[in-house]
Amino acid sequence: MRRRTFLTLALAALATSPALAAQVNVEEILNDPASPIGGDPKGDVTIVAFLDYNCPFCKKATPGLARAVKEDGHVRLVYKDWPILAPSSVDGAKLALAAKYQDKYEDAHAALMALKGRSTAAQMRAAVEGAGVDMARLDADLSAHAADIAALIKRNNAEAESLRLQGTPVFLIGPFKVAAAIDYDEFKRVVGQARARQKGGAPSAQ
Repeated sequence: MRRRTFLTLALAALATSPALAAQVNVEEILNDPASPIGGDPKGDVTIVAFLDYNCPFCKKATPGLARAVKEDGHVRLVYKDWPILAPSSVDGAKLALAAKYQDKYEDAHAALMALKGRSTAAQMRAAVEGAGVDMARLDADLSAHAADIAALIKRNNAEAESLRLQGTPVFLIGPFKVAAAIDYDEFKRVVGQARARQKGGAPSAQ
């Protein structure tokens, strides 16, 4: 992987900027109990993914990320819905997060990411329904948990701003920040580098 293009030290580098570090709640970013979790919840490497359902680069990276997490088997994936591109992005985030209450977040997420281009709220709703989500229950959860869902989206935005993220997608992979639509091989390589760094080894520079 072209490290000079895609990799920068992320959370581990905050110590060099006390003012910035004071704004960053690392525990909340990594372990917000409301954030949807994929992969292995007890995985030895965590990927935090800041995504928008209208972001073409997020959609481009999604298949590689999903494959890398599944094949590795020891990656904990934290989803951060960060709807910043259009009003319908907020609609999509709310739909996905409401689906979480019936354990269908990842089904809704995958369906929304599979849509082509920018989508309307109606198109997003149809995609979620097509993924097998119980829409009557989803609507009930959207209403019952509206405040919690809005609060989570607000926290995700505050976390992104505290990290000075410029847009989607952004993937925090162990101690690395990847602000690009990388593919399966690159996800696999960065996860390996993060794991090696955590174990005290020297990650490959390739």
